Amino acid sequence: MVGWSRLLAPAAQFARYRSVLQTPACRNALQQQLRQMSGDHGHHHMTIKPSRFQWDKFKDLMHFYVMLGLIPITALVLYTNIFVGPAQLAEIPEGYEPKHWEYERHPISRFIARYIFNSQQQNYEKALHNLFEENEKAQIRKLEEEVRRKMSERNDYQAYYYRPTVAKYHRISKEAADELEALRGD
Repeated sequence: MVGWSRLLAPAAQFARYRSVLQTPACRNALQQQLRQMSGDHGHHHMTIKPSRFQWDKFKDLMHFYVMLGLIPITALVLYTNIFVGPAQLAEIPEGYEPKHWEYERHPISRFIARYIFNSQQQNYEKALHNLFEENEKAQIRKLEEEVRRKMSERNDYQAYYYRPTVAKYHRISKEAADELEALRGD
C-alpha cells in the first residue's frame, strides 16, 4: 500500500498547483504536451482491446502460401493451354507401341500420368502380387492346420515333431556359437 500512495503523490502536488496551471501560458503548454502525447484526435486515453496478432498472422500466411502456389500454377496452366494445347489424334506408326502416358490428351494430364501415377499395367501387376501373397499365406495356414490336426489325431505334441523357428534368431544363435568356438579354438 505504501507504493500506491507514493504513486499518487505527484497527482496531489498537481492538484495543489492547479490554480497556477489555470493561467493561459501554462494551459497552452499543458495542452501542447497533451497533444504531442496522444496526437491531434482529442483522445486522452488508450482503449484496451484483445490482440489480433494470431488473426493477422494467419491472414498473412494464407495470402503468402496461396500466392506462392496459385500464381505459378495459374501461369503454368495458361501457358500450357495457350502455347501447347491438346494433343492431336494421329495414326500409330508400324511397329511402335505407345507408352501409357501418350494416350492422354492434355499435356498436364500427360505429365501427371507419366511422373506421378502408375500405369494401369503396373497397378494390375501389383494387385496380382497381393493376391499371390494372400494365397501363399492361406496355403501356409492350411498346412499348419493340417499339422495340428494330425498331431491331435495321433496324440502327438508339438515339441517333438513341429518346432516353429524364426530364421533371424537361429542365425543370431549360430553366429554367437561360431564366435565362441573361434575364441576357444579347438
